[in-house]
Amino acid sequence: MARPIRGSRTHAPLHPFFVGLGGALLMAALFTDYMYTRNSLSQWANFSAWLITGGLVLALVATIFLVIDIALGRAGPIRWLDFGLIGAAAILSLVNVFVHTRDAWTSVVPTGITLSTIVTILLLAAGLRGWCVTAVKTAGRGESE
Repeated sequence: MARPIRGSRTHAPLHPFFVGLGGALLMAALFTDYMYTRNSLSQWANFSAWLITGGLVLALVATIFLVIDIALGRAGPIRWLDFGLIGAAAILSLVNVFVHTRDAWTSVVPTGITLSTIVTILLLAAGLRGWCVTAVKTAGRGESE
């Protein structure tokens, strides 16, 4: 007979989901930038701008949930390398969305696609580390939640 689990259960932080979702949108912008360089259809540049904007909105949502996670004690201490990788990607994406507001070819080539590539590399490194900018808080020996 199965027994219910109780006692040492911790609540998972909420921010990693939104960091990963926003990161996926920002990385997808590299694909749409590449497609624009191959066929010059302006809709690909529009897709890139939309993806970057959506990724930045989700980065803001992730930041709000990070503050909530820390306030509620769901997250451990900040892992500064992960925080730096994701923060740098967000700042470069903000610059990138402004670059993508330019007209025609200069909205993507060469600056836009270069920024998208750098952001993708930073986010892949962050993704391999777990999309979480804090140490996961677990119940220690003798602790119960």
